[in-house]
Amino acid sequence: MDIENLLRSVVQKEASDMHLRVFTPPVFRIDGDLIVQEENNPLNIEDINRIFEQITTQEQRDSFYKTKELDFAYSIKGLARFRVSVLRQRGTISMAFRLVPFQISTIEELQLPQLCKELIQKPRGLILVTGPTGSGKSTTMAAMIDHLNNTLKRNVITIEDPIEYLHSNKKCLIAQRDLGDDTLSFDIALIHALRHDPDVIVVGEMRDLPTVTTALRAAETGHLVLGTLHTIDASQTVDRIIDMYPSEQQPQIRLQFSQILVAILSQTLLPKYHSKGRVAAFEILLANTAVRNLIRDGKTYELTSIMQLNNAIGMQTLDQSLTNLVKRGLATRDEALLKSSHPDRLEKMI
Repeated sequence: MDIENLLRSVVQKEASDMHLRVFTPPVFRIDGDLIVQEENNPLNIEDINRIFEQITTQEQRDSFYKTKELDFAYSIKGLARFRVSVLRQRGTISMAFRLVPFQISTIEELQLPQLCKELIQKPRGLILVTGPTGSGKSTTMAAMIDHLNNTLKRNVITIEDPIEYLHSNKKCLIAQRDLGDDTLSFDIALIHALRHDPDVIVVGEMRDLPTVTTALRAAETGHLVLGTLHTIDASQTVDRIIDMYPSEQQPQIRLQFSQILVAILSQTLLPKYHSKGRVAAFEILLANTAVRNLIRDGKTYELTSIMQLNNAIGMQTLDQSLTNLVKRGLATRDEALLKSSHPDRLEKMI
């Protein structure tokens, strides 16, 4: 079984992911659905091990055999890049490949909120892009950075695990650091990024307290910081950040976070109705005076009301976004209800 032919098939069939496990044929995720590629034979242990040897370096294999986990990027010249995750299950190797096209899609092509263009040009503060795994967070951030790269002169440093989209220097000067190859941890990389005269810092994942603390400090000291979290809405995002800290520190962190926050974009993907592909629904929280006061006072449960009442300046709840997609014929009612945290409320809105 040839891995290059399999990955070419991923691109040709417009799949987002490919899964390789023993005793089953390759499985592609196409428009959100897992589809078994029955034209291929089931993989055996030798197939999996051979593919793993083909796509990794000795250093990567040594790391995997030591830690039992491995994340890295793999490229096929002229085709695409893939984010690869390798783990062990029941004593065998399991691999997942995420397609990362060479070409970065624009904000218009992705049908992202036009507000993204304004946000990425902010001089300082914190922008969080959140959502479950596979919801397109990296694609959204890449489109925003690409827009900045075409419009303003900025020094941009990204810290990723692994590097997905490759940015070339246009108007911006962009340095991309890979966790593992270029740096040992997000928080250490952030500290050194601050000494590298950055205007914009992109943190692939704000996964632990040291990283969050350094990111907040970077935003506080005059840099624009973009980061991702695996949270499903704006209120949960605020609570996740605050809850990382000991209770005695939380009042101070609420104040600090409220002062530096620019926006939270929480997104999810739905299959397009009557066509191939997927469409994104967005919850958008913008930090105005009312939002800052609610965060500082610990009243995050009231943020939904603020978003509902401030559509005129670009805010919206996820349910408002889902309702809009259904009414425009871009998504089905059933798919929208599955993505909502309040399906009863969403049904009334639709």
